[in-house]
Amino acid sequence: MAKKMEPLVIASKAKAILKKAGCNTSGDALDGLNGMVYYHLVQAAKRAKANGRKTVRTHDFHID
Repeated sequence: MAKKMEPLVIASKAKAILKKAGCNTSGDALDGLNGMVYYHLVQAAKRAKANGRKTVRTHDFHID
């Protein structure tokens, strides 16, 4: 079983956006979203380092 990551997403805010879109939220949906946030943070850090920076900037999150 995968290790549970520390929550980075505010569950009530994410659920409210999905509800406004007319969707329900499954029990594991926020775990998936949280995993995506972790992934994008790690990728942005790699891009910043690859460009000789320690500071992550907006464009480090852009996917080519």
